[in-house]
Amino acid sequence: MAGLRTLNAMNRAIVACERCERLRTYCAAVAREKRRMYRDHDYWGRPVPGFGDPEARALLVGLAPGAHGANRTGRMFTGDSSGDWLYEALHRHGFASQPGSVSRDDGQKLADVWIGAAGRCAPPDNKPLPEELERCREYLVTELRLLKRVRVVLALGRIAHEAFLRGSGLWDQYAPSGRPQFAHAAEHELPGGLLLMDTFHPSRQNTQTGRLTRDMWHAVFARLREVVDAAQ
Repeated sequence: MAGLRTLNAMNRAIVACERCERLRTYCAAVAREKRRMYRDHDYWGRPVPGFGDPEARALLVGLAPGAHGANRTGRMFTGDSSGDWLYEALHRHGFASQPGSVSRDDGQKLADVWIGAAGRCAPPDNKPLPEELERCREYLVTELRLLKRVRVVLALGRIAHEAFLRGSGLWDQYAPSGRPQFAHAAEHELPGGLLLMDTFHPSRQNTQTGRLTRDMWHAVFARLREVVDAAQ
C-alpha cells in the first residue's frame, strides 16, 4: 500500500480486495440472496471504500460494513440504522450536507470528515476475526498517511479504537498497562498532536437498550465540532 498515492487509488484497491475468503464468500452470498425488503436492490457485495472530505481534519473509524447496509449500498454507514444515527449527527453538527445517507448517488457530501473502518467487508454476525482485521489494517494505515490534515480520530467502538492504535503504530509504543483505554466520551492525547476520541458504536444493540442515548451521542459530536474548529 506504500505505493498508493491518492485516496482514489486506495479506494480502488479496497474494492478489488480478495484477501479474506470467508468474508468475500459471505458478502457475495448476502448480495445474491438479499433481504426480502431489498429484493429489488442491486447489492454492492464488495469491500466498501472510505468516504468523505480528502482535506478532513477528523477521521471516523467504524467497525465494518453492515450486511444489508453498506454491503448493499457501497457507502460506509449507509442504508441501516447505524448510518441513520451517524449522518443525522454529522449533519446537525455541520459535517454533512444532508441528515441521511441512502445510496452512493444521493448527493451527500461531507466536510472536514472522512469515514473509514477497521474492516471493509461485512462479517458474519458483525464479528470479524482478528486475522481478518489484521489483513485489512493496511487500508487504515494508508488512510492515515494520505489524510494529511487529520488532527482528531473518533473511534466508534472498542474494535475501532484498537484498530486505530494498531494502524497508527502507537499500539506497540505503550506498555499494555499504559495503552489508552476505550470508554464512551473518553479523550486521549497522542504523540504527534493527534487526539483520539471514543464513543459507543450506534448499533441497535447499544441504541435500543439505552446504553447509547441521543444526548450521549450528540454530546460526542458537539465536542468533535469544537476540536475540529480549534485545529490548525
